[in-house]
Amino acid sequence: MDLVATDAPHVLVVTGMSGAGRSSAAKILEDLGYTVIDNLPPTLLSQAVQAHDIPEAHEHLAVVIDSRGGLPTGELRSAITELEREGVLTRIVFLDAEDNVIVSRYEENRRPHPLGLDTIPESIDAERGMLAELRETADVVIDTSNLNIHELRERLTTQFSEDEMGRPMRVSIRSFGFKHGTPRDADLVFDVRFLPNPHWVPELRDLRGTHQPVSDYVLGSDGGKEFVDRVDELLEFLIPRFQSEGKSYLSIGVGCTGGHHRSVAIAEELRRRLSAQGINASVRHRDLDR
Repeated sequence: MDLVATDAPHVLVVTGMSGAGRSSAAKILEDLGYTVIDNLPPTLLSQAVQAHDIPEAHEHLAVVIDSRGGLPTGELRSAITELEREGVLTRIVFLDAEDNVIVSRYEENRRPHPLGLDTIPESIDAERGMLAELRETADVVIDTSNLNIHELRERLTTQFSEDEMGRPMRVSIRSFGFKHGTPRDADLVFDVRFLPNPHWVPELRDLRGTHQPVSDYVLGSDGGKEFVDRVDELLEFLIPRFQSEGKSYLSIGVGCTGGHHRSVAIAEELRRRLSAQGINASVRHRDLDR
């Protein structure tokens, strides 16, 4: 694949659900060398970029925009379009989490939700509706439901450190088990439950998809190799087109029933193939130890 790297000056617009980790993300980005501006109205985005001389100084700016007082998505989109005309690369990073996790975080911190409705669940539901369009158009969605602060730092560092931003598109592949829930932040999700399940093979049951016997079984099964071949062809078609639209990060989910065997083996094979093509691909097995 012919991938083009970019070292253009860039702006990260950090937004998302209250309680999903925006403040933590802002601190991490500061540690990565970003100038961070909190609670910036979208109409002032262009002025903030000019004030920090982003295009000329090749500095990196992160602005945190939240739902306090409403979030005019149209104004934000207009501001981003204006910046891109000026040659400033802009990325929207959306922090999300499951509703029950957000409720738990507010209860632990004993803080009111910024929307201030009668109950926290009502506030979360209203905010989710308010941000739905923005989440749909975000360049990167990070689900923090199962991430601690160190894992969030690793995710942001992998995607947005200065060294990484100058590289070609990064592809993150994650195996998972559908019985534990579908990843909320995956751009593409592939279901491999149609493949024979090693769980029902006594000598393979206690192994995982990272073990060679399981990998051989999954890839050698009816449809196993053909599936990977077809996904490989699809990604060869999609990745350059995603990148031509300015997307620098692609998250792929591969799911089976429990996340132990089939999804793990397929995810590992996809990473191997992408890496062999010179693509910066990483793999994570969400449910391997469950």
